[in-house]
Amino acid sequence: MFIGLYLLIKNTMKTNQSIFKVFQHSDEYFEALSDSEFSRKYVIKQVLFILLFSFIYGIVMGSYNGLQQSMVTGVKLPCLIFLSLLICFPALFVIQYMIGSTMTIYQMANIILSGFFVFSTIALSFAPIVIFFMITSENYAFLKLLHVSIFVFSGIFAVKTIINGLTFSCEKKNIYPKLGMQIFKIWVVILAFVSSQLAWNLRPFVGNHDLPFELLRQRESNFYVAVIQSVATIFEPAKNSGQDKQYNSIKQQPDSTLNKANEQRR
Repeated sequence: MFIGLYLLIKNTMKTNQSIFKVFQHSDEYFEALSDSEFSRKYVIKQVLFILLFSFIYGIVMGSYNGLQQSMVTGVKLPCLIFLSLLICFPALFVIQYMIGSTMTIYQMANIILSGFFVFSTIALSFAPIVIFFMITSENYAFLKLLHVSIFVFSGIFAVKTIINGLTFSCEKKNIYPKLGMQIFKIWVVILAFVSSQLAWNLRPFVGNHDLPFELLRQRESNFYVAVIQSVATIFEPAKNSGQDKQYNSIKQQPDSTLNKANEQRR
């Protein structure tokens, strides 16, 4: 399955090389995005690539807990990305328009989508590393933190790409106000909070072997508490293992010793 996905990505990249200029020839890429003739076409292209790459990464992410979880996560991850954009993009566009931006909605959408295209591409490039740790490790908490780390790392490059696009529109095309750069940084923080909370409500993405399959879990706690708990859980198996070994060695001793040990445990 993974070989087939690799060939699909390779063929797709060959036939759509222009969209990958964002990685090395960003000025040329943003110049094409600012052209009204191509802006709609690039919106469709970027949306399709984000859907494809996030779907594939979602399949890898959910495969830890079987085929059913894999397919569900493959659908959830693109939903997470586009629902977050759907919730947050209108506020950004309206505020930018009020402070003097002359960018069309397609031009603005293209620049924002370029960041998410970079995000999904970088995240997907980590798929072999994720597969390696799924094969060699059974630590559910570690895998969750690994995915969070990949998303944060990819997100940094995504924000950098969007800032480059807005800077290009401001300094070279003169269609975007300088004040908009500061507003965008605030908007990114809001987007991060919305995305993390939405992800928490759409969980599970990885799926726990010890729990039955669930499409959605009950609402409880929040994303940030869960991350802290996952960090703490990584160190628990060793602690529990040491306690189990100690108790098993005591069980092999005479009954009187065992009863004394049980009283001490109480």
